[in-house]
Amino acid sequence: MSPLIRAAAACLLAFGIATSATAQTNWPDKPVKLVVGFTAGSATDVTARMFAQKFSEAWGQPVVVENVTGNSGAIGVDRVAKAAPDGYTLMWSGNAAITILPSMQALPFDPLKDLTTISTSLVMPSVFVVNNDLPVKSIADLIAYAKANPGKLSYGTPGVGTPQHIAGELFCHLAGIKMEHIPYRGANLTDVMSGVVPVGIQNAGAGMPLVRDGRVRGIAVTSLKRATAAPDLPTLAEQGFPGFEATSWFALLGPANLPKPIVDKVRAESLKVLADIEYKKRFEAMGLDLVGSTPEETRAAIAADIPKWAKVIKDAGIKTGQ
Repeated sequence: MSPLIRAAAACLLAFGIATSATAQTNWPDKPVKLVVGFTAGSATDVTARMFAQKFSEAWGQPVVVENVTGNSGAIGVDRVAKAAPDGYTLMWSGNAAITILPSMQALPFDPLKDLTTISTSLVMPSVFVVNNDLPVKSIADLIAYAKANPGKLSYGTPGVGTPQHIAGELFCHLAGIKMEHIPYRGANLTDVMSGVVPVGIQNAGAGMPLVRDGRVRGIAVTSLKRATAAPDLPTLAEQGFPGFEATSWFALLGPANLPKPIVDKVRAESLKVLADIEYKKRFEAMGLDLVGSTPEETRAAIAADIPKWAKVIKDAGIKTGQ
């Protein structure tokens, strides 16, 4: 190749890179969809809307939360995995669909191949709650009641394959009791309040406000340490189940091959949200811990969590239909 041709090729390459970088720097120049795999009012949805509001203000474009519910968030994840990698379809994902469900069923996407990780923003424990008329004030009481009343207890969660479902089945396995699992499409404690479903396991963000209002009774949290938002509520580890931990985390994701300038811009803005004093107070009141991980750290967490949950599912004999 002659020097003249090499020079021309170099100029064209430089022009192409500059044009691409400019286009990515100008992102977004139209509305952005932020897909949420759970219903409106769930902790996943509420936190997504908080970030979406701040993103809209910062970018001067609407960031619209789109609830694509079903299969514990997996339908929403699949929607994003199949979207164009242009930054206009992003995901606010819980960990169920991408770290737990792969060990329970065949999914139409690969969490590590079909998604771009941006940042894990928040993590929270779940809370075990019971109907106020149930004579249960601790985990020991719950076990005793279940053994004295076989076949009478059921528990509600945000869906099959969620951390709450796994926590419930693991607890039943370790305690030697049986409770029927009632899956919902997101946060739903109405039936626990009415007594239709006597026990509920929900994200602390959804459950703790009802505990504080006295509409349900909290008996345990699923983190290794007591939650900042509920210091009087003991962990399962404190109540005879050492090492018991089943937390939820919320991460920003995009389709595979999402350009790095867009990834960096979204993560940078998410860190600003986490640093906002008023938002920090709101997150903490919901029982959320702030993270703000790098894309690499988020990907590593997914890769580590898949086999971790697979072992729990196998050891507890958890099935999709439970």
